[in-house]
Amino acid sequence: MSVSLWCAEEEHEHEHEQETNLRAPWDPNASGQRVIQRLLQTESRYLPSALYTALIQRSPERREELTKWALEVCCECGCDEAVFPLAVSLLDRFLSASMALPASPFCVAAACVLLASKLSESDTVTADALCASADYDFMPSHLREMERIVLATLRWDVAAVTPQDFMPHFVSALSEQRDGAPDSGDFLNTLRRHSDTLVAMCVCDSRFLGSPPSLVAAAAVNSALRGLTSESPDQLSYMATTLAILCQTDLAVLQYYSDVIEGALQERLRNRGRQGETRGKAEEEEEEEVEDERASTPTDLREIDF
Repeated sequence: MSVSLWCAEEEHEHEHEQETNLRAPWDPNASGQRVIQRLLQTESRYLPSALYTALIQRSPERREELTKWALEVCCECGCDEAVFPLAVSLLDRFLSASMALPASPFCVAAACVLLASKLSESDTVTADALCASADYDFMPSHLREMERIVLATLRWDVAAVTPQDFMPHFVSALSEQRDGAPDSGDFLNTLRRHSDTLVAMCVCDSRFLGSPPSLVAAAAVNSALRGLTSESPDQLSYMATTLAILCQTDLAVLQYYSDVIEGALQERLRNRGRQGETRGKAEEEEEEEVEDERASTPTDLREIDF
């Protein structure tokens, strides 16, 4: 009797032409209040210091420049949506611990992107790609050395809790309230994409620096619900209450953060419109072509000026 140990996996014609990322499917057994409670107990451990937060919010320009560059790198390299928030969390914690900006700040940002990619993806971004994104302002050897410095400063505690860790649990809880709806699947996918967009915007915005990741995630989902759903006001209020309970905050606090997110979104859309008016038509068309080529961007609303 012959026994075959061949794995029952399907081969695709393009399998040898293009590498595919392997991702574990969503496990409902690894969700629920128990997992959320554990994340809530851990999230405060990965917040930057109050002094760093105050200093950055007083002069946010340099940090916003680094976070926007990190977002562009993640988009160009096709990183998973969890890479960017984790990279910025590592960057803030490193700067909070050192309280000094290194000679090559983009090298620090690149090292944080590299570490976040290694933690979140099976097909990680390469050091050469990060150096090329910075126009070779630093070399791969410098990047690897900076990676060791970041790890030593953070004592290898780099698996930080970010808003992306809460997102699937919050969306899953809301999906239970829409069971039986004909458009439930498409609606939840759209909700998740727009929530990821708002989270990326909050990560770039220094006004949300120091805020609990759970609150940022819940407010992003709540803001996306306001803009996407056709539910009644009572249903929206019920969903907002569910999110407030899940992240253990007051409903008024959640609504306030949602209003701040919507205000920041409108501000960026207005800035985008002003920039479009000042540019020539030819330059604007060229930029739109470049934007269309970025199919790997984790953000869904490409007109947002991050």
